[in-house]
Amino acid sequence: MDRSSRSRSRRPAPLVAAAAAAALILTGCASSHGGRKAEEAAANAAVGKADTPRMTVALITHQAAGDTFWDTVRKGAQAAAAKDNVKLVYSADPNAGNQANLVQNAIDQKVDGIAVTLAKPDAMKNVLGKAERAGIPVVGLNSGLSDWKKLGLLEFFGQDESVAGEAFGKKLNTTGAKKIACVIQEQGNVGLTQRCDGVKKTFEGTTETLYVNGTDMPSVRSTITAKLKQDDSIDTVVTLGAPFALTAVQSVTDAGSKAKVATFDLNKELVKGVQNGSIEFAVDQQPYLQGYLAVDGLWLYKNNGNYSGGGEQPVLTGPAFVDRSNVDKVAEYAAKGTR
Repeated sequence: MDRSSRSRSRRPAPLVAAAAAAALILTGCASSHGGRKAEEAAANAAVGKADTPRMTVALITHQAAGDTFWDTVRKGAQAAAAKDNVKLVYSADPNAGNQANLVQNAIDQKVDGIAVTLAKPDAMKNVLGKAERAGIPVVGLNSGLSDWKKLGLLEFFGQDESVAGEAFGKKLNTTGAKKIACVIQEQGNVGLTQRCDGVKKTFEGTTETLYVNGTDMPSVRSTITAKLKQDDSIDTVVTLGAPFALTAVQSVTDAGSKAKVATFDLNKELVKGVQNGSIEFAVDQQPYLQGYLAVDGLWLYKNNGNYSGGGEQPVLTGPAFVDRSNVDKVAEYAAKGTR
């Protein structure tokens, strides 16, 4: 089914914006009797609260236990849900088959919209087809930029991981790095692979890929430590998530290495690392924005028929570099858990 026919089969609910605007106009000339509800509606509109019918959105990610990155995604989604009168139902599983089952659960519950990550897109193909046949709009976020259109999603919010990786490699060239270990914490995750491949494409030195078990931090620490002891020519460890960067800092100490650590993604602890110099720099893909835009995009589609990016282009939320030149400003928001 092409995109035009999909949009016809998913006609948005009757538009309430015109009615809301009319209510605001009437509020301005309301008499003292019977005008309280109109005044309250106007007040809600002023602070950005939607008076549209309650809708339910399922946010389903590949979050692994202990990965704080997703806390920020959820905060963004929760903020949009509060504004848009949306009931947000969050679930996650790093196993692709289990994640697909969570999508099926959302379909069975007849939610009004689904926001999903596509770390392993092939595993999601069948269940996303079921969502389309059920008339449930689906948007993608965070991972799956190369596949969201092929899988029939309405919109995508996230970072082009290949572009981010290439920018990362160029940044490394300015630090004097000669040999790096790019640490991948989940084999088969296309976004992580694209990051390391992008780094390798533009980095002028030597790149080695190191696989670790991202669900076992003690194992991550020992694996990186062993690699640094084995090869003392590695001068930079590149990680693909904030918790792994902080663990890599410990590994550098354990190995007695002089290697630097640079990373993709950040959290408030990682920001402190940039401030104190234990982390060289980080790439921020703005996960809060990804969660917020995914929920808000579904609300806009249902209530105004909008497609972010026209349904043809992704909405990019990164990459943005965080280093000592701008980290203090970012820290202000990271402390609140929104960066």
